Amino acid sequence: MATHNTTITSHNRKLSLDELHLSTEIRDKLNQLIEEFTFIEALNKLNIPVDNKILLHGKTGCGKTATAHAIGSALKKEVITLNLGGFVSSRLGETGKNIAEIFKKASYGNAVLFIDEFDFIGKIRDYDAKDSGEMQRLVNILIQQIDNLPDTSLLICATNHVEIIDTALLRRFQIKLYYELPTVGQLDSYYDSILVHFPEDVNTIKRAYNISYAEAKDSAYQQIKANVISLEKKKLQ
Repeated sequence: MATHNTTITSHNRKLSLDELHLSTEIRDKLNQLIEEFTFIEALNKLNIPVDNKILLHGKTGCGKTATAHAIGSALKKEVITLNLGGFVSSRLGETGKNIAEIFKKASYGNAVLFIDEFDFIGKIRDYDAKDSGEMQRLVNILIQQIDNLPDTSLLICATNHVEIIDTALLRRFQIKLYYELPTVGQLDSYYDSILVHFPEDVNTIKRAYNISYAEAKDSAYQQIKANVISLEKKKLQ
């Protein structure tokens, strides 16, 4: 399987870290990460390793993928995206080889390797007992690749189900960031950032809470579009 068939390229505008709605704790840790890579040569001279293995976990739609791409933009590094759920082959031996090739590409390019649905290995280990041995070998290959990743490259993995991931894999991550549903205040700020771009006659919406940023964005735009269409219909009457 060629590497270009395993990666996903999005043409949507990538948000910067400053544009993301993140908790203070997550933002502080990401700023530290960016600074470590910015001054990596000074740290290397003192044999101080940078933290280059990050696990983003928690609620879906709360910014994990956007964070990975924002980090890539901040570091001016290519982001190689691998969706593990759509990548694991029925021929598991080939999957291990393909994963090794992608890590090799990330290493040579000093890139950001973003692995989404990182929990998929944990999930499929329960599907069929006869595959458990092969799956364990795949986990071992993944561990080996993570351990051999050079400091100049960055591994970011995302999952909504951290509890089912092999503990041997979890130990490899120096930074683990938990993404939870935004508070009422955070969602109000997010809604305001969307609505400010539209005229007052279409930006009146009903705000929903206890949802993710992605759900809030969808809800806001659906209502704005409905308002625009309603106004256009009135013009035709």
